[in-house]
Amino acid sequence: MRTTTSSPRDDDVMAARTTRPGGVRGGARGAAATGSAAGSAGPAVRARSVRLPGDPQAASAARQFVRDSFAEWTAQRLPCAEGLTGRLADETVLLVSELVTNAVVHAGTTVELRCRLDPAPGRDAEGDPGAAALPGVVVEVSDRHPTRPIRAREQGTAAEGAGTEGAAVESGGHGLRLISAVAESWGITYHRAMKTVWFRLPVDVDVPGAEDRPEPEIAYDDQLQRELRAAELLAPAARRPTRREPGAGRVDNGALSFLAEASDLLSGQLDADQVAALAAQLIVPRLADWCAVWLHDGDGGAPGRGIAASGEEQRLAGVWHASESHTDALRAALEKQPPEVPDGAAPGSAPAAARWPWLDEPGYEPGGAALACPLVAGGRRLGTLLLGRGGLLGFPDDVVALIEDLGRRVARAVATARAYSRQERISQVLQRRLLPRGRAQVPGVESAVVYEPREGAWAGGDFWDLFEAGEGRWCFALGDVCGSGPEAAAVTGLARPVLRLLARDGFGVADVLDRLNKTMAREAADSVAAVAAAVAAAGAGAEAPVEIREEGEQARFLSLLYGEIVPHPGGSGGARCTLASAGHPLPLVLGTDGTVRVVAAPQMLLGVVQDATYVSESFDLCPGETLLCVTDGVTERRSGRRLFDDEDGLATALAAGAGLDATALADHLRNTVHAFDPTPPDDDLALLVLKAAGGPA
Repeated sequence: MRTTTSSPRDDDVMAARTTRPGGVRGGARGAAATGSAAGSAGPAVRARSVRLPGDPQAASAARQFVRDSFAEWTAQRLPCAEGLTGRLADETVLLVSELVTNAVVHAGTTVELRCRLDPAPGRDAEGDPGAAALPGVVVEVSDRHPTRPIRAREQGTAAEGAGTEGAAVESGGHGLRLISAVAESWGITYHRAMKTVWFRLPVDVDVPGAEDRPEPEIAYDDQLQRELRAAELLAPAARRPTRREPGAGRVDNGALSFLAEASDLLSGQLDADQVAALAAQLIVPRLADWCAVWLHDGDGGAPGRGIAASGEEQRLAGVWHASESHTDALRAALEKQPPEVPDGAAPGSAPAAARWPWLDEPGYEPGGAALACPLVAGGRRLGTLLLGRGGLLGFPDDVVALIEDLGRRVARAVATARAYSRQERISQVLQRRLLPRGRAQVPGVESAVVYEPREGAWAGGDFWDLFEAGEGRWCFALGDVCGSGPEAAAVTGLARPVLRLLARDGFGVADVLDRLNKTMAREAADSVAAVAAAVAAAGAGAEAPVEIREEGEQARFLSLLYGEIVPHPGGSGGARCTLASAGHPLPLVLGTDGTVRVVAAPQMLLGVVQDATYVSESFDLCPGETLLCVTDGVTERRSGRRLFDDEDGLATALAAGAGLDATALADHLRNTVHAFDPTPPDDDLALLVLKAAGGPA
């Protein structure tokens, strides 16, 4: 066996391998077409390509595309099309399914699939006249997420002396031994923005009647071992010793690799139905011809999944069949009679034989062995895994043990997905309660809001509000709790209702800030006193009288811009604004002439000094003028060492939006902030725009 790696270039790095001595050496160069990942000049070929979305249906669409390609080539009677046997189609479908599934799971991008029929045999790519290649089918699977660099040439050389398996592992990284075992030649091409895995299968046109040749009988254990090796495609492969006893640990190593792959894939799923679908695809066709997964949803099911009221009924969450044309019939048969849970059965009972779903129904598959495996995690039965294989009286003990181990992994993944779904629902409910349900309409004043918690946060420390306070007054607020996460959100949940309560009780802007400051300062003082008492008690050798809070639970300070608007009477346009800024970025007013001015003075953060007093400032917002309020997520947006508001960047951006209405101006400012740096903002972002109607046209 030979392993080759081409020299690095500026555009891409190519790794090519040949897995059979009699095949086409030179890998990618020997199976190429214009624009493909494996390229060399040659006779004209017939090629078909398709772009698939990076979703769970991609593998199914890829399998159908391959079979359609074979059917089309056969119908066109292309040269060597008589060699496109059913066995060759099955091998191609198996390899394509594995590669597309791998690309979807690990890359998550669109997948490009290309199939070529090369009708003319040719010489070896290295010019060896004694290594003539048969006509072949070449398949390329590309994704746009190159994450696995090619190992150094020295590693490939060192692996060459370690045997066929060692070379495949050492030079290939994360295991493509299924392809190496089936394909004539294969390889990987890495570009700057794309990775392509290709393989070539020979078309045997020398044997007449190849399509009618019966499939050879294979012992079940050998067939199982062959299919378990498919797990090496996705699972990380461990280094193997250079010397091994022939045949030692073959089944054990295949099973361990299969379980390693399953654990790796299942642990990344956060939806119970996705776990069920993935488990079925892992099992078929490696361990069974078909597989189905039932789930007991109860209170742990994901929203919108048809949760049973009592939580005791099983729901068919996933069905998979090696022959996709039988999937619907299998689903219909299984829905008629779900697997039974015996009364008094222990939650962790072992897999048991089950009823074959097509029994006594002519026209369907012949009989076989079916196995029901309970899905149990944390002492609770979460569902049932049912699988079957035709032509068997029963599953071997080693396979039953493997399925039982896989069932435990599936159950843990389902439990994790349900816990995530519950937490996600709780987070969504809390987030909705932290945000105002609507934005009040102020007569004669347009308003617009942009609120974006930082990436990955369900709710942040920034908050806003615009509400009617009565007596012809409307109040607005834009605040930022120091810190982030649930602790900051808890302060947000306190501050906003208090502001509304005080405003509707008739307190002015300065009085509202005074009272809110005293409340937060007392909370901070209580926290400091608790810590001091605990430290003093510890120094005296006594037990602390109070519990020291965790760091995330300490009192939070609050920066706040708060004000009220009183529209001018008579519908003349404009409004009287009164506001105050407590440690917050100062508000700006954009005049009708395009000038920008500051309309408040800086004051102390809320919660720092209990006796601090606050003052408010009033001004007229004339028709056509715009008041802008932002949080520090806007002013302190970073690009390298620069901040967005350096050299009056915010005022410049505001002036550039002169003449826009409130909504358009808010969008303009948001886009400007995001464009300041290509990376996503690392802080919450909030801004409030208030524009007085009227003004010059």
